Amino acid sequence: MKYAVPIFGINILEYSLVVVSVLSIGHISTTALAAITIGEMSVNVTGLSIIMGFASALDTVLPSAWTSDRPELVGLWTQRMMLIVTLTLLPIITLWLNAEAVLLKLNQEPEVARLAALYLRWMCVGIPAFTFNCVSRRYLQCQGLFSVPTRIIIVVAPINVLLNYMLVWGPSATRLGFIGAPIATSISYYLLSLSYIIYGVFWVDRKAWYPLTISNLQGVFGWRNLGFLFKLGLAGVGQTVSEWWAWDIVALVASQLGSDVVLASQSILVVTSSITWQGPFALGIAASIRIGNLLGERDSLRAGAAAKGVVAVGFAIAGLMSILLLAFRNSFAYLFNNDPEVVSTVASIIPILAAFQIFDATAGITSGILRARSKQVLGAVLNISAYYVFGIPFGIYLAFSSSTHLGLAGLWVGLTVALVYCAGFGVAMSVWTPDWEKEAEKVEKRVEREGEREREREEREGNMSRAHSDTISVESDEGRNSQS
Repeated sequence: MKYAVPIFGINILEYSLVVVSVLSIGHISTTALAAITIGEMSVNVTGLSIIMGFASALDTVLPSAWTSDRPELVGLWTQRMMLIVTLTLLPIITLWLNAEAVLLKLNQEPEVARLAALYLRWMCVGIPAFTFNCVSRRYLQCQGLFSVPTRIIIVVAPINVLLNYMLVWGPSATRLGFIGAPIATSISYYLLSLSYIIYGVFWVDRKAWYPLTISNLQGVFGWRNLGFLFKLGLAGVGQTVSEWWAWDIVALVASQLGSDVVLASQSILVVTSSITWQGPFALGIAASIRIGNLLGERDSLRAGAAAKGVVAVGFAIAGLMSILLLAFRNSFAYLFNNDPEVVSTVASIIPILAAFQIFDATAGITSGILRARSKQVLGAVLNISAYYVFGIPFGIYLAFSSSTHLGLAGLWVGLTVALVYCAGFGVAMSVWTPDWEKEAEKVEKRVEREGEREREREEREGNMSRAHSDTISVESDEGRNSQS
C-alpha cells in the first residue's frame, strides 16, 4: 500500500488533465463535445496505449536492476526505452496529422471530423512530453521515489485547470476556443517533463544513471542491445492495447442498441469502472516494482509472499467497493443524471458491475505480477483470448439474441466473463505456479549478461585507446630518431 497510494494519486491526477479538457470543450457545443470525445478516444487507442505498453517493459527490468550490483543498468535501460518510444512516435504523429481523411472514411460528420483532427494535430505537440513523462516516472519509481511524481502533478494539475479556463473561456487576449484545450494539456505535459528533469538533475542519486557519452552510445543504441527491450515492450503493447481496444469495441456495440438511455447508462458505468480500476492498476504497478526489487536482491521468499499479499489486498479493496455499489445501487446514478430511466437501468446492472470489480481488480494486479516476471507475452495472450474469443462475442450474443434480450446488461456479463478468465489464469500463473527462486536466477542472469556486454565494450574501447596511444608513441619516436 505504501507504493500503491502515490501511484494511485498520480494516475487519477494525470487522468484529470484529460477530463478537464473534455469538460472545458463540452460547454462550447454538442459538436465540439462529440469531436473531443472522438479525438480523445483516437489519442488513447492509437497513441497513449502504445506508448504505455512499450514503457511497461521497464516494470520488468528497472526494479530488479536497481537492487542488483549493477544499478547503472537502470539508466542504460531507461535510455534505450526512450529511443524506442521516440521512434514509435513517428507513425503515431503521421497518423494524427492525417486524421481528418481517416475519420471521414469512417463516416463521421464532416464538422466533427474536422474538429477531432484539429484536436489530434495539437496533441501532436504534447505527445513527446507525455512519452518522456511515462518513461521518467518509471525511472524514479523503481528507486522507491514514488511520491516525487505525485508531488509534481499535484502542482501541475491546478495549473492545467487554469490554462484550460484561460485558453478556452478566458479573456479575449488569451481565448482560443476549441484548440485551447489540447494546447493546455500539451503545456501541462511539458511542465511535468521540466519538473522531472529539474528533480532528476539536482536531487536524484546518480548511481542509477548511465553516463551518456560518445563512447557509451554503442552500448545504448546498438540493435543487439535494443532487441530484448523492444520485444518485451512489444508484448507489453499487446497486453495494453488488447484491453483498451476491447472497451472501445464494447462502446461501439452499445451505441447500436439505439437508445439514449442505454448510451447514458453505459457512460455512467464506464466512468465508474474507470475510476475504480485506478486502484487495482496502481497495486499492479506497485507489485511489479516491489517484486522486481526483491528479485534483484535474490530474496525469492519475500517476492512470493509479496505476490500473494498484493492479490489478497486487491481482493479485499474490490470487495469493499462492490459492497458500496450494491448498498447505493438505487441512488448511485443520480450523481451523474436525473433521468429515472437511466437511474433504473444503471441500478439493474450494478450487481453485475459489483461482481466485475472483484475480477477486474484481480486481473489488473496479476497483470503487474506477470510484468515483474517478464511474462508480458502471456499477459497479452490472456487478454486477447479473454476479450476477443470469449467475453465480447458472448456479450454481443447476450445483448442481441432473441432468446436472451439482455441488451446492455448482456455486454457487461460478457466483460465480466472475460475478466473471470483473466483473473483465474492470472492467479494461477502469478501466485500458484511460479518458482520464485528460478525467477530470481533469471533476473541475476539478465543483469550478468548485460554487465558482461558492458565489460566487453569497455575492453574493446580500452584496447583501441591503447593501440592509438602506441601508434602515436611510435610515430613520435620515429620523428626524434630522424631528427638526430
